Amino acid sequence: MQDLLSKEPVKRVSQKLKDFDQKLEVIVLETSARTAKDAADSLDTEVGSIIKSLFLRTEKSFLLCLVAGDKRCSLNKIKKILNEKDVSMGSADQVKEITGFTIGGVSPVGHLKPIKIFIDKSLSRFTNIFGAAGHPNCVFKINFENLQKITNGEVNDIVE
Repeated sequence: MQDLLSKEPVKRVSQKLKDFDQKLEVIVLETSARTAKDAADSLDTEVGSIIKSLFLRTEKSFLLCLVAGDKRCSLNKIKKILNEKDVSMGSADQVKEITGFTIGGVSPVGHLKPIKIFIDKSLSRFTNIFGAAGHPNCVFKINFENLQKITNGEVNDIVE
């Protein structure tokens, strides 16, 4: 399992975390964290403390929404915030091209290309939250304030 740390997407996340704070590190899990429920079970934590990274596309750009694992992202709220008529889930190919990650391991940090990030304000209710780290068996632990700083994300009410 430790060889997961040598995978390029995981190394990218690890470097971004270390550049931000030497204490942040990638955690390799014995079990999958592909879904918020899987991650919560693996970490013995509440599903809400898991950061779901949802990749959306608009007419002319892409957006990454970081949402609490126990919430559903509201496309209608995002449309209103962005003043866009069409907002939908991006394709697996678009996810890979922009972030460099495959679905199930999309990290809030370490993307190949710059992307606008919205953070669900309900994540702030947890002391620690967990994000994917470039592979379905890799996560990292961070607090809400530092998640906002490291991603330069915009905090919004983006859930139903």
